[in-house]
Amino acid sequence: MPESILKIIDVFFIGFHTILILFNVFGWLVPRWRVANFISLSLTAFSWFILGIWFGWGYCVCTDWHWQIREMLGYQNTSYSYIHFLILELTNIDIPAKLVDACTGILFFTAFLISAYLNLRKRIAKK
Repeated sequence: MPESILKIIDVFFIGFHTILILFNVFGWLVPRWRVANFISLSLTAFSWFILGIWFGWGYCVCTDWHWQIREMLGYQNTSYSYIHFLILELTNIDIPAKLVDACTGILFFTAFLISAYLNLRKRIAKK
């Protein structure tokens, strides 16, 4: 695959994955997006915890594909966490990986619980 195409895919993944992460964390704020947000969070949990049984805890399909593209471009993976990578890539600030992982987990589970609660509350209110 030509390098120019790989670079476009690399930029696409940075944008797409960043938007997906922001949607996972904040999508529950918009009532019309709540079902999609819960589905996205559930798919993320499935990837991290179910696929993670075979591929390693926290496994993400998007991250895996992005790492493959970056390897083809000759980049060395300096982070095992995509959030850590994004922070480093976008701000050039190297926050300790364990702190990033802890914050990621807290934000993910908080968003998941809020999304689940709001979706369940809406279903119960319809009955």
